[in-house]
This record gives sequence, C-alpha cells and structure tokens, in this order.
Amino acid sequence: MGSASLALDLRGLTPAPVTPFTEDGAVDYLAIQRLGSWLGSIEGVKGLVVLGHAGEGTFLTQDEQADVIRAFVKSTNGRVPVIAGITAEGTEVAALEAQRAKAAGAAAGLLYPSHGWLRFGYQQGAPQDRYRVVHEKSGLPLILFQYPDNTKASYNLQTMLDIAAQPGVFAMKNGVRNMRRWDVEIPIIRREQPELQILSCHDEYLLHTAFDVDGFLVGYGNIAPEPLLELLAAGQAKDYKTARSIHDRLLPLTRAVYHRGSHMEGTVALKHSLVARGILSHATVRSSLLPLEKGADKEIYDAMASTGLPKVPSTYQV
Repeated sequence: MGSASLALDLRGLTPAPVTPFTEDGAVDYLAIQRLGSWLGSIEGVKGLVVLGHAGEGTFLTQDEQADVIRAFVKSTNGRVPVIAGITAEGTEVAALEAQRAKAAGAAAGLLYPSHGWLRFGYQQGAPQDRYRVVHEKSGLPLILFQYPDNTKASYNLQTMLDIAAQPGVFAMKNGVRNMRRWDVEIPIIRREQPELQILSCHDEYLLHTAFDVDGFLVGYGNIAPEPLLELLAAGQAKDYKTARSIHDRLLPLTRAVYHRGSHMEGTVALKHSLVARGILSHATVRSSLLPLEKGADKEIYDAMASTGLPKVPSTYQV
C-alpha cells in the first residue's frame, strides 16, 4: 500500500452512480449534476465510483468517459472524491485509460479484471502485474476488485493478498458472492493487511457482509443511501436486530432491483428507482442493455414506496 493512497478514506458509503442519458441516448449532464450533487451532500457518503457496471462505463466513448468524470467532479464541488472504473482489457490500454481518468479529475481508480479472464481464467501473477503497471503509469491510487466466485476472474486468496500489499492499492471492493469464501478470507485479509479498507459490493447480500467491512461500495447507494448508511452503522455496532430490521424494510426494493434474471438488469432498475425518487424522468439505457419488461417500472415504484423513502429534496429533482 502506497502512502499517497492512504489519504482516501472510503469508510462509509460509496455509491456507484448510474450514467443518465437523454431520451435520444446522449449523456445527460444536467441529470449528472442533480444526482452527483445530491449524493455528495449526504453525510456519510465518502466518494462516488463512476463508469462501472451501474454507470454503463464500457458503453461510452473515451471522450464521453472523460466528460462524465468531469461532470461528476463538478457536481460534488470537491465534497467527496470521484473514482473511475478502469475497465480496458489489456494492461497497457488500462493504464492509458487510468491516465485519462486522472487527467479528467478522478482521485482513484477501481481496476476491473481483464475481461478475457471471465471465461478463460488468468495466469498466475497476471493480476498483480496489471495493478502494478496501471498504478506506476498513471499514479492513480487503486481499489482491488474481487469478482464473483462463479467467474474465472475471481482472485484466489494469495492473489488478493499480493495485490493488497502492492504500492498504491488502498482498498478492496469485494463481491465474491460465496459466503464460505467471505467468512474464511475476510478475517485473513484483515489480519495480513490491516490498513486495507474493505468494502462490500454485495448489493443483494449486504446484511451478511455489513458486520465485517469498513464500508459499502454499491450501485444500491444511488437509490437508498440513507438506509444503507443506517445498515452499515448497525453492522459496525454488531447490532443484528437493527440491521435485520433495515434489511427487511428494504427487501421488497432489493428484490425488485437485484433479484432479476440478470444482475445487469439491476442497472435499468436503478434508473427506474431514481425516477421514483425524483432525480430522473425516465430510465433510458444504452445497448447492450435493454428496457425491462412491461410492468417492471410499476413494480419498482411500488417497492420504493414500501420503503417509505421520499423523493429527494426539491433542489435535486428533475
């Protein structure tokens, strides 16, 4: 872990915002201003991670990616850091992407596995090399991203420990989605790398993981930051009764957004949820995402209503 990275404190909630579009498919920078300024105003929100899966980052041109980073940086007015998803497949092109992100104002990078590893797996040492090169060539502090266990891009424990020990790596976004691995590996990582900030990205399993982490880094933070901060506080206090109550209150919304046929549909559902909260007026996405089935919007609006969460303050409404 590099000393420069330690200034970034993500111990709290770090939402991963969607990228709003106009109805004709252009990036909606006015909506970014509303969304980013609202999220950045909430006490306990420690950063925003843009251009990830929820942000449809791989669906944007390089110029759009840089402009989206700049727009979110502007929207927060310096209150919280903006972190960019770095998704390019090859290590050298990922380093170039990280350089562009830094030039656009990103304070750190969330480095994705090389996409080919999802199907074919990775060579021993290749993930460590990817983090080393991207950090050395860009200077960006990096977040280690642990993919689900049912992919071949999920790092084994030693690989995670190796990456966590490298200069510039200051946090881990863990989405292993295998609770056997979580329960065994998280205490070991905590013991071996006590300064590493451990963040859960288990949008649909936050109750289980809330008791072991420093924060949440989740797309769910777009739509329900207030109760997620309460859930995190309850978890850190080891208050299961309160945490369970918050989980149960949110469960209809969790199901409507994340218990869908594909986790990618969650991005579309997040946009419908932001319509329900008054930030967006529609849920336009880019291919290769598609609109949800007929009636899904009402299902999501009803689920949001059941949580008791109000529309955002009028300052941030469309």
